[in-house]
Amino acid sequence: MTSLEQAIMREIADLPEARLPDVLAFIRYLKLTLAEEPEIDERFEKALRSMRARAEKMNLMEEDIEAEVRAVREGHASRT
Repeated sequence: MTSLEQAIMREIADLPEARLPDVLAFIRYLKLTLAEEPEIDERFEKALRSMRARAEKMNLMEEDIEAEVRAVREGHASRT
């Protein structure tokens, strides 16, 4: 066991019993997010490549996309 692991164990040992389920839930959350990160990153990159390819086919420039986003945001702001 590393010194970091030992320090974590000491900190956990000092917690009230009622807080241990919170620690367990947090550890499980961390493990789940580690397992998902590469998959999420890969899906995001694939979607981004697809959108850029579509924009290129449609001969859309970055400025065109930014203008469209601004217009939509201004439309939402005026309705609130």
